[in-house]
Amino acid sequence: MPVPDPETLIHVPHTGNHTIFLEGPAGAGKTTLAVQRLRHLLSAGVPGENILVWVPQRTLAGPYYQALRTPDLPGGALVDVVTIGGLARRMVDLFWPLIAEQAGFDPTRPPTFLTLETAQYYMARVVEPALRSGAFDGVTIAPNRLVSQIIDNLNKAAVVGFPVDEIAQRLKEAWAGESSRLRIFDQAQACALRFRQTCLQHNLLDFSLQIEVFVHHLWPLPLCRYYLLGRYRHLIVDNVEEDVPVAHDLLWQWLPECDSALVVYDRDAGYRVFLGADPDGGYALRDACHQHVSLEDCLVASPDVQALAVETVRSSSAGLTLRPRDAPTESVKGNPRAALEFATWRYHPQMLDWVADEISRLVVHEGVPPGEIAVLAPFLGDALRFSLTEKLKRHGIPVRAHRPSRALREEPAVRCLLTLAAIAHPAWGRCPSRFDVAYALQQAIHELDLVRAQLLTDIVYHVQDGAPALRSFDPLIPEMQQRITYLLGGRYEELRRWLEAYAAQPPVELDHFFSRLFGEVLSQPGFGFHHNLEAGEAAAKLIESARKFRQTVGRTIPEVTGAEGEENSGGAGGNSGNLWGRLGQEYVDMVERGVLAAQYVPSWQISEEAVFLAPAYTFLTANRPVDIQFWINAGSQGWWRRINQPLTHPYVLSRSWPRNALWTESDEMEAQQTTLCRLVLGLLRRCRKRLYLGLSEIGEQGYEELHGPLPVAIQRVLRANPND
Repeated sequence: MPVPDPETLIHVPHTGNHTIFLEGPAGAGKTTLAVQRLRHLLSAGVPGENILVWVPQRTLAGPYYQALRTPDLPGGALVDVVTIGGLARRMVDLFWPLIAEQAGFDPTRPPTFLTLETAQYYMARVVEPALRSGAFDGVTIAPNRLVSQIIDNLNKAAVVGFPVDEIAQRLKEAWAGESSRLRIFDQAQACALRFRQTCLQHNLLDFSLQIEVFVHHLWPLPLCRYYLLGRYRHLIVDNVEEDVPVAHDLLWQWLPECDSALVVYDRDAGYRVFLGADPDGGYALRDACHQHVSLEDCLVASPDVQALAVETVRSSSAGLTLRPRDAPTESVKGNPRAALEFATWRYHPQMLDWVADEISRLVVHEGVPPGEIAVLAPFLGDALRFSLTEKLKRHGIPVRAHRPSRALREEPAVRCLLTLAAIAHPAWGRCPSRFDVAYALQQAIHELDLVRAQLLTDIVYHVQDGAPALRSFDPLIPEMQQRITYLLGGRYEELRRWLEAYAAQPPVELDHFFSRLFGEVLSQPGFGFHHNLEAGEAAAKLIESARKFRQTVGRTIPEVTGAEGEENSGGAGGNSGNLWGRLGQEYVDMVERGVLAAQYVPSWQISEEAVFLAPAYTFLTANRPVDIQFWINAGSQGWWRRINQPLTHPYVLSRSWPRNALWTESDEMEAQQTTLCRLVLGLLRRCRKRLYLGLSEIGEQGYEELHGPLPVAIQRVLRANPND
């Protein structure tokens, strides 16, 4: 039923099991109402420790944290904001002695929780021997992607709720291609089971094990259930359509027991299907709530933008039967043509020049703040990111790029730190290439261009007895010093002396090394990370990643460090120094292999002073509207085609897919069309004023990109709405 007044929803009684299911399109104010409901509960005297805010991923919790930081709330409002993974980890840690043995672990040792990065490290130790023995010989993808897809299979099994030994069978039942792939599924299954055995043997809990232990061992435990249901009497569950099936199962049992609950459903979303999200299961929770409230109007997008969204989706979904809640129901009141700027260029760089020029015009002449502009593409490669960033900087416009799935090693600041770490630890025997050293010096020293960095490297960098070393700048002949300049030479010499002084001492933990190098040298005036927020953010990621790696690997499996009894060593020097050295090498090897970075919440904070450059799905999951959107590479198939994942399948490994049914081309086409419809609706509902669509006949990779599904749909809209 439609809500008569938002105030009615906010002030619903908080006793007597008042549960409300709130649905509506993006931009209708659902999260705003949920935040106001949270504030009302606290103001009404409900203790903060009795309220649980539940979100599918931490990046969506921003509005609640912001509300809880306001000074007008009652003191002591300690509200817990969790994901299903965070809740599982807390409960496993709290009740570990009660269920460790039952779950197959050693109850005499504490649990070690793995991040995405450390899980990839341990999985790689399982996959690499299999690769050497000839496994996966029919799959042409990088080893780090093999690792991540096997981990993804384990996670899917946990969040969907089927045994891990069924993964291969489910994939084989749906496979309609060449029979050679069936053997690959079995090999991936074998690696997953070996990884699981390693985790059980050494008390390691990756995300999948945390979920399974919580769901199968802790939730049925009366003491655990009494603790949760007794403590959290009030639930606020936001973006339930992006959550996973086992989370919905828990909520089905939890909602009837609480005093009040607000479940929020975004009608057009479901963007995290590839991570196990279940929009159907989220919508089914409507039947578990006493009251159903529906918001119909998008309060963010202008009427013209809303008309563009509705007509584009209707054009894209021609011949596709959308579910009632997926099909836009709004009547078209605006003029879609007025909300769209469309430009076609012959070559890709011409399109990027147009994007930069238009953004400059918007900022300078129309007064649009840079933070109200988002530039979105289906994929954001290094070349595209660098090219567009440099073009905008030439216009004096700040830009912030965000690619959460990017490997750590792809960040220039991380490459710089890893190269300097190899030079500072000559005992590792890692000798960076001359190009890597020159690139690191260019990043580390402010105003040092690549030409002079290469000249300096050719003179000062050498390998001695299998170890890297840097010579002093002072003995260089005056002609060379003048070409490099004494100013830059002095900065180089300061960096070299710091590295030399560090190398003369016993090695410390690698994260401490990175922290000291950043704080004592690279962030100081005259060096490359000073006033470089992007480099500082990358360095912070690397430091946190290295710290978690040390805390996990350094005290778990002895064979990782190569000696029994050293994994718990402390202090400086001696065995501890050897330990930190070996762990440092292990960590650098892991990063060099291309480990995917874990989720770091600060990196998701969109700057209000810079143009936001990101993949389209990253912008959606950040859930922040802007005034202007640019969609570039509009002809790319990436707007609707999912990434090739030969070892996994997000639709087959779900509850909605029937067992023994083949996944056919028609299924793939329907999934692609649905994806495009959701993407268009989601993006445009987060666009207040105008969309700029950029298309080049020759795409970024040098191929023609004129007939992708997105420009075809837009052309239909334009033909149906000719200029007056």
